[in-house]
Amino acid sequence: MLTPAEIVAIAAKALENKKARDVKVLKTAEQTVLADYFVICNGTSSTHIKALVDEVDKELSEAGEPPIRREGLRSDIWVLMDFGCVIVHVFTDEARKFYNLERLWSDSEEIDPATLPLPPLPEEE
Repeated sequence: MLTPAEIVAIAAKALENKKARDVKVLKTAEQTVLADYFVICNGTSSTHIKALVDEVDKELSEAGEPPIRREGLRSDIWVLMDFGCVIVHVFTDEARKFYNLERLWSDSEEIDPATLPLPPLPEEE
């Protein structure tokens, strides 16, 4: 079982690998019981958003943490992936500006995902 910080690190790395725009991590544990972290990013098109979501799903499922649920897959503007302690939001530019989660959660601490620990690689036999 991964820690919330490890889930965020894997998700952020997967998003960066697929060229997500403006990846932000908010530590929300002190503000809400919804999640310890929100990961927020933009995709450039509905196809790009789907690729970002699929990559996060693949990487975290392979690490033993599949999403509890995904919302908005039929939407072209916002997909939410719920990992329990971590929620990943993938937006179009316009939807991100409209919903402005960074403002809504402005009292949360912004975390540099590069500072979060990746889980150790499984040992090879």
